[in-house]
Amino acid sequence: MAAAPGAAAPALPLSFAGWGAALPDRVVTNDELARTLDTSDAWVSERTGIRARHVAGPGETTAALAAAAGRRALASAGIAAAAVDLLIVATTTPDRALPSTAADVAALLGTPAAACDVNAACAGFAYALHLAAPAVATGLSPTTLLIGAERMSSVVDPTDRTTAVLFGDGAGALVLAQRPPGTGAGVGAGVLASALDGDAGLIPALEVPPGDAFLRMDGPAVFRAATRALVGSGRQVMERAGVTPDDVAWYVPHQANRRIIDAAVDRMGLAPDRVVLTLDRHGNTSAASIPLALAEAADDGRIRPGDLVLTSAMGAGMSWGSVLLRWGTS
Repeated sequence: MAAAPGAAAPALPLSFAGWGAALPDRVVTNDELARTLDTSDAWVSERTGIRARHVAGPGETTAALAAAAGRRALASAGIAAAAVDLLIVATTTPDRALPSTAADVAALLGTPAAACDVNAACAGFAYALHLAAPAVATGLSPTTLLIGAERMSSVVDPTDRTTAVLFGDGAGALVLAQRPPGTGAGVGAGVLASALDGDAGLIPALEVPPGDAFLRMDGPAVFRAATRALVGSGRQVMERAGVTPDDVAWYVPHQANRRIIDAAVDRMGLAPDRVVLTLDRHGNTSAASIPLALAEAADDGRIRPGDLVLTSAMGAGMSWGSVLLRWGTS
């Protein structure tokens, strides 16, 4: 669907009715990690932009964090849990093999909604949003609770400084609600375009190998692939929606590494001061990073109705994708 720059109409009209976030109580700084790892605050922050991360403790399971974020999103939207038609949890760190984390979250929230998980690693929330938007816009699942939740500390080797300094735990949630096109205060709101892609040949660059308990990463390979992926998919969705980088009010990327984000912003021609960043305080929270950043920017008023918001993510698989939104809450 093409439109003139600055005047793109949503292919999938819906509203972002509510949002919420949940973070574990414990905060681990770079200085604390340096007590047991051969690293320093300067080394980590200069290379990644990360200064601290939240780490889950007893009882702070992936499902518990997801439910807390979901509960806050529903309260923000003024919607009862019983009204949710579909519950999707994007996660790569489920608490158990089965049932799905989403099923456990549904039980915690007390909702009869259909529930399932999406696992596309760090790109999971972009994938889940791509899949959920048509169901909401067409009325198949008119009220959908979409959550990204991770307990990355459960798959990170605490003795491996290449990964232990990067990841954190947390959850973020959005309530998507059906909205007839051209109506309400959120006129024009919805998903303008999305694009997903992947390259299974890059699986060894970022994986928990079969039989292993911990994440293994080829940092340089991931850096190169991530930059190409964010730029390529970001440009693709802007072109599909008929908008230019100047039209984008906010860029909300997966919070993996400040250098990757800066390189992507520069290559796409986006404004550096229009990037929502939380990785300095959250670290890389995988599928939770985009909804955590969206919730923060919506709470503090940076993202406003009518704003074009570009989200992009890349993760293990390799999987990547971008979704272009026009923000609106009703």
